[in-house]
Amino acid sequence: MSNEIYFYKENDADQIWWVDNMDRVGLHLFSFDKKKIYNLFTDYPYAMTEEEIAVFNRENPFWSEFFQNRFEN
Repeated sequence: MSNEIYFYKENDADQIWWVDNMDRVGLHLFSFDKKKIYNLFTDYPYAMTEEEIAVFNRENPFWSEFFQNRFEN
């Protein structure tokens, strides 16, 4: 078992790095700086800054729409 994680971008111009952890299946992890890693299902948008949310929504319209109810009062 290794604890290696790999960072990759969906598009070269993206600011978001997606995280691939070979030991864990089914996680949707991402990072803006390769240091702090967010879990899509538990951290979006609650643990993110307004700027991070805006970048995430711009680069990931599917997930933005999928979780739009998290922004409704």
